[in-house]
Amino acid sequence: MDAIALLIAATLNSGTVLALAALGLLINERAGIVNLGAEGMMLIAAIAGFATAVHTGNDWLAFAAGAGAGALLAATFGVLVIWLNTNQYATGLALSLFGSGFSAFLGINFVQAKLSERPHFELPFLADIPLLGPALFRQHPMVYAAIALTAGLAWFLYRSRAGLVLRAVGESPESAHALGYPVRRIRLAAVLAGGALCGLSGAYISVVYTPLWVEGMIAGKGWIALALTTFATWRPARVLLGAYLFGGVTMLQFYLQGEGVQVSAQLLTMLPYLSTIVVLVLISRNAGWIRVNMPASLGKPFFPGS
Repeated sequence: MDAIALLIAATLNSGTVLALAALGLLINERAGIVNLGAEGMMLIAAIAGFATAVHTGNDWLAFAAGAGAGALLAATFGVLVIWLNTNQYATGLALSLFGSGFSAFLGINFVQAKLSERPHFELPFLADIPLLGPALFRQHPMVYAAIALTAGLAWFLYRSRAGLVLRAVGESPESAHALGYPVRRIRLAAVLAGGALCGLSGAYISVVYTPLWVEGMIAGKGWIALALTTFATWRPARVLLGAYLFGGVTMLQFYLQGEGVQVSAQLLTMLPYLSTIVVLVLISRNAGWIRVNMPASLGKPFFPGS
């Protein structure tokens, strides 16, 4: 029972990393922007958050620094693709490569750095419930924040006027522009929000999930988060469920190793990425279903007045 509780707790913790980044990318894509630079933004945010935590000892300042770093990189990306009309895919890949190299450069002096003792969180009374307490109610507050963010984003997209406008910009920016909405500014705001959430995810990794700095520590999680948006057909609740699914697959490898299952460690390490490929292949078999759910103007540039 204790092992199962630990596995569930680790799944929620791991899924939170993917959920935060994927929700940010979902906001981008709902506005019609594809940002392939999530991996780079998360790496820069990870070192920004870790360095802040080392120097201040305050995790919340570290999260703010990570979110700010992600938003800053996203702003650069947004100006390039929204105002200068550079190719979204090429610019995103360039951002990812830049983030990988620049974070390695910035993090040279922090490889051996250690954070102060990590605080432990638990909800009074609920944390003492057998099985459920250790599994669900001894999590970092950011785990619960990700769940609340998912609910809030779902309400925003489908129950608020601003969310309707955002989705309209992603479906038909020309029509939204004709109605007088500032399409470019709306898209930039979406890109900034998405970058901040990717940055928050990166900082969570280096400060809470694995409290240290190692070059390339995001290890493909940005790409998995990108795949999650398609897997979830651009719906927040499905993003959260998908994040927990992939988080569970990631943690399963450690559980199996702990149980003494005689399987190659390299094969177990492949499981999260293999499952991502399998899911995308299965989804891609029904192109019509993706086309119905995908924002109609996703990845397409917008030229006012053309």
